[in-house]
Amino acid sequence: MKFSAFIASSLDGFIARSNGEIDWLEQANNLVPAGEDCGFANFLNSVDCVVMGRKSFEKVLTFKDWPYYPKQVFVMSKKGIQIPERLSKTVTATALQPPHLEKHLSGLGFKNIYVDGGQIISLFLRFGILDEITITRIPVLIHSGIPLFNKSPDATEPFFDDLWFELAENRSWPFGFIQEVWRIKSKPDSLT
Repeated sequence: MKFSAFIASSLDGFIARSNGEIDWLEQANNLVPAGEDCGFANFLNSVDCVVMGRKSFEKVLTFKDWPYYPKQVFVMSKKGIQIPERLSKTVTATALQPPHLEKHLSGLGFKNIYVDGGQIISLFLRFGILDEITITRIPVLIHSGIPLFNKSPDATEPFFDDLWFELAENRSWPFGFIQEVWRIKSKPDSLT
């Protein structure tokens, strides 16, 4: 199985404002020419299902169109969530932690999983399950907000030990977006 993330970040490392708003990202998308999606459609076509957090799910529900149809979506939440009737056949709530969810998804036959949402990405990293992350950096400083890599809100110690990454790809566009595809390694080759 392969677990991959695909996410946008401000230049200063935030994925949303403190209140969860992504107005800066929506504004940046106005710079993108029609028909360009910075590889998102190809990425989405390469995965079998989506795992996301409750906050990301609630944010995506506000979009004009549901971007994941017909993919199966698993929403991780300790609290109950309301799944709209129109999505009831493709969206499932789960309280499983990543190792148990990994086994569950494997049992369902899924091979390539898209992990979405800052807290969920960090959680999968903590358990050593995330394999790859694509970060599209947007040329804006928003100064504060929700960081891309976050520790648990109730943690008193680091969320995970040092993690090393290997750059697999990078590309840029004339409108200022820079995209990096990182593969997770345990440590650099020089330290093995």
